[in-house]
Amino acid sequence: MTEKDSFLVFSGTKTRYLAEKICQSLGCPLGNSVMTRFSDGEFAVSYEQSIRGRDVFLVQSTFPNSDNLMELLLMIDAAKRASARNIIAVIPYFGWARQDRKDKPRVSIGAKLVADLLSVAGINRLITMDLHADQIQGFFNVPVDHLYASGVILPYLQSLQLEDLCIASPDVGGSKRANTYAKYLGCPLVLCNKTRARANVVESMQIIGDVKGKNVVIVDDMVDTAGTITKAADIMKAAGAKSVRACASHCVMSGPATDRVQESALEEIVFTNSIPYTDRCDKVKQLSVADMFAETIRRVVENESISSQYLV
Repeated sequence: MTEKDSFLVFSGTKTRYLAEKICQSLGCPLGNSVMTRFSDGEFAVSYEQSIRGRDVFLVQSTFPNSDNLMELLLMIDAAKRASARNIIAVIPYFGWARQDRKDKPRVSIGAKLVADLLSVAGINRLITMDLHADQIQGFFNVPVDHLYASGVILPYLQSLQLEDLCIASPDVGGSKRANTYAKYLGCPLVLCNKTRARANVVESMQIIGDVKGKNVVIVDDMVDTAGTITKAADIMKAAGAKSVRACASHCVMSGPATDRVQESALEEIVFTNSIPYTDRCDKVKQLSVADMFAETIRRVVENESISSQYLV
């Protein structure tokens, strides 16, 4: 068995667009699997080729709705029962990750629950990108390869050749990520201090730092309803910023997000394609992470280090 024959890549329904690009980069065909849906909404997954003794990579982001997570769990279970040698879940966007701790009494820790579900289903390794909180890696008892979208976003920002560049974080919690970008690009950092009225609703926001005459890039891990990032952009523009852009790893963009971005002071907002974006918005740009995941899969198969893939 050649090295290329020793592994197979399969895709969940909603992440096929990315899995096809990963396989194209790897120079291998996408594995043949079928999902059958029943009239009551239940579905079943089956592999249409032998996977016995192979390393099986299952590409599926677990963004809402929960069918995407359930489909991945069924794919893992089917692979285990079909005698796959190793089952590696490739989850570009790890959903439910915002529930990573008990921030008030009597709440679930969704990220830990999902980690347990994946482990019990039978994964041997996880490959993911920009978890909402780094400590989620510790929820797993299998190896976790945690990639960073900075590998594709930073080269794009450098290609813009912006003068008077300034990196901003939309909240204090994202300051570590923003500081890493600022150090790599050799530019100043500003922070936004926000308070929330409730989930997805920003009550107030203040800028910590000077943005006057600067080309500002706001850095975050995900954009959901876009309330925070558009409010930050509007405040910075009002404070004298020359231009305001944003970049985030995951394009959740739910509810009023597209309209908010379109009507905001943002010149553009850059995401990876870890989540499909179907709305139309001239300001949204998606960068492909297919080559980055393909190279990681190749290195895992060949037992090579992946640390050289990290820019920062």
